[in-house]
Amino acid sequence: MIDVIEILQHWHAGRPKTVVAASLGVDPKTVRKYIVPAEAAGLAPGGPPLSRAEWATLAAGWFPELVDAKARSLTFGVINAHRERIGPMLATNTVTTVHQRLRDEHGLTASVASFRRYVRLEFPGEVAASKVTVLRPDVPPGEEAQIDYGFLGSWLDPIAQRVRRVWAFVMVLACSRHMFVRPVLSMDQRAWVGAHVEAFVFFGGCPARLVPDNLKTGVDRPDLYDPKLNRAYGELAAHYGCLIDPARASKPKDKPRVERQMPYVRDSFWRGRVWTSEAEMQTAAIVWCREVAGRRQHRSLEGAAPAVVFAAVEAETLRALPTARFELARWSTPKVGPDCHIKSPRPSTRCRGG
Repeated sequence: MIDVIEILQHWHAGRPKTVVAASLGVDPKTVRKYIVPAEAAGLAPGGPPLSRAEWATLAAGWFPELVDAKARSLTFGVINAHRERIGPMLATNTVTTVHQRLRDEHGLTASVASFRRYVRLEFPGEVAASKVTVLRPDVPPGEEAQIDYGFLGSWLDPIAQRVRRVWAFVMVLACSRHMFVRPVLSMDQRAWVGAHVEAFVFFGGCPARLVPDNLKTGVDRPDLYDPKLNRAYGELAAHYGCLIDPARASKPKDKPRVERQMPYVRDSFWRGRVWTSEAEMQTAAIVWCREVAGRRQHRSLEGAAPAVVFAAVEAETLRALPTARFELARWSTPKVGPDCHIKSPRPSTRCRGG
């Protein structure tokens, strides 16, 4: 019934039947079938606007067989058995994530399409309007990884007994959309570099180019043509033989493939879960990247799973990892006092100058 009302509204707004069919993804014959009673009732495109409730009343009279769709649906009862879980989960997660968790954790066998229809019918106020996504040019395999931090939420540390903010380091391979996620409690230099190292281990190689944001842990001075990289970050790039090409300041569209994933990571991985430690979050994130994010049907890949595309076309194009693991060094400038005493840096710190 919801789909029929949408067809009628589009047609009544003045859109040709063929355009309505293409826009809504239905057969033109189906569109004509549902518009015939409206035309017989004297309605015409461009007429006085009708509310959704008015359309629902008219459609119920024209197509009474659709009103009792719940009784005829083979999957309604299967999904409805989880109704007590669905309501609270929709308050914090998207419809797709709720379906994924019910499927993986509670054995739901209904398809995501059937689940969406159920939610539209039973929880109409919980479904957000879809957003249009503009596709970006394809990137050759192994060529680029886009990197960013995203805020996940607040977490009550059971050991320290205080609320802490948790961030997600996310690296997305631009070709296959395969991603690595690492929750962190600090966004300092050690966390930034350490997350890169773990990401390269996760992928089994390093892409030719990294496109990070202009964080101080990576870029000391943003510039369109000659950005000044943090010295430790530059050493990381030299160690793995890759190029660092920071996005322009305040230009998130320079790295859309990672920006677009932040709400998905926050919704599918983080929300509605309880954690006992940072280490547990990081271990769970690896499993989630492989078993959930890597296996999902990705619209930009024409429905293929990122992990499948990665294994098929991108894994072998990544640069091989060096034999030695990268070790982070902190760089500082020692101070020389009037008595020629030189401030001694920390044991893990390298000094600038001679």
